[in-house]
Amino acid sequence: MPGPGLAIVVKGFPRLSETFVARELAALEARGFDFTLHALRHPGPDAKLVHNPVRAQPRYLPEYLHDEPLRVARAFAAARRLPGFGAAWNAFRRDWPRDIGRARLRRLGQACALALELPQSVRHIHAHFAHSPTSVVRYAAKMRAVSYSVSAHAKDIWTTPNWDLAEKISDAAFVAVCNRTGAARLADLGDPNKIHLIHHGLPRESLSSQSHAQSRDGSDAQAPVRLTCVARAVEKKGLRTLIAAVAMLPASLAVELHHIGGGPLLDELRALALRSGVAGKITWHAAQPYAQVVAALDASDLFVLPANIASDGDRDGIPNAILEAQGRAIPVLACAAGGVGEAVEDHVTGRLVPAGDTKGLAAALAELIASPEQRAKLGAAGFAQVRDRFDAESGYDRIAELLRERAG
Repeated sequence: MPGPGLAIVVKGFPRLSETFVARELAALEARGFDFTLHALRHPGPDAKLVHNPVRAQPRYLPEYLHDEPLRVARAFAAARRLPGFGAAWNAFRRDWPRDIGRARLRRLGQACALALELPQSVRHIHAHFAHSPTSVVRYAAKMRAVSYSVSAHAKDIWTTPNWDLAEKISDAAFVAVCNRTGAARLADLGDPNKIHLIHHGLPRESLSSQSHAQSRDGSDAQAPVRLTCVARAVEKKGLRTLIAAVAMLPASLAVELHHIGGGPLLDELRALALRSGVAGKITWHAAQPYAQVVAALDASDLFVLPANIASDGDRDGIPNAILEAQGRAIPVLACAAGGVGEAVEDHVTGRLVPAGDTKGLAAALAELIASPEQRAKLGAAGFAQVRDRFDAESGYDRIAELLRERAG
């Protein structure tokens, strides 16, 4: 039998924050694709929490070149005999003056390993994320004289230099983007005809089959309104703003906030909650597997995500956590940053306030806490939107069609 015509390269696998990647890969397998899977990084500590239905076993490239010097040296020596090595080397030489550093050398070394380790049957390579995975894939595709494509998401779109994105779009067969704001940025940097807006969406089996009852209004200390935030503790999630907004709520409102997720800012946020006098209202949960996240959402009255634009320009696309909440008919209050506005239309499918607007977030929180009727209305509208506009299966069909044209 012929080998796989497609290879897929990801940054790390599996990763809890990128469960949507595993879902898409499993969907491609269900649509008949046979592919090899390659990752730049080994699994992190949260890998055990990921539901991974993908049959393809990941093959790990050298995470750091000095960890596997013999493998890298042999790959570089063998790659120089490939027909497209000259083209890859010329691309690297053009990139180097604009990005001098170990990271760029690492991408070249990883590309050599990838080019040598791909099955001979591979005709196309697809990279998830437009930063480091695509840098590796671009060089490797040139070495092997095959085509490549990209799925771009959020941080990779907003923190990768313009020149780098432009080069990658120029060489790629197509670029899939999961949010409108990111697609607009990439279309400004390259051929708009190559840019395809394909939302991640939500699997149909994730949708709640029952409407979510809303009754608590913050007046009963024994039945506080339950707020849930599922987000990594990083700058772009705006959790400092959320803590400040909770601290501004009237003391008469009975409320509790549950945060689910890990991240580097957790200690700082706990200290901020203590200084702000709201530590007793916040429960900090670690990162949780998907089933427990769903259970937490189903127990919630309101989902809150105060998205922000980080100091390095990083921002969310359409946060999957928002779609997950809407798919359970939980009303959403969010801040307008990145692609959040595609999923949350103010007073229609949720409530939306400007990014970083602490007073506005506190006012919207107080209003929604006191109004179970408004929460129920917004939750139902958000559910209908996810069901009708953010169906994951249609997105899987589109990416499959694009890949089939290249890889067979």
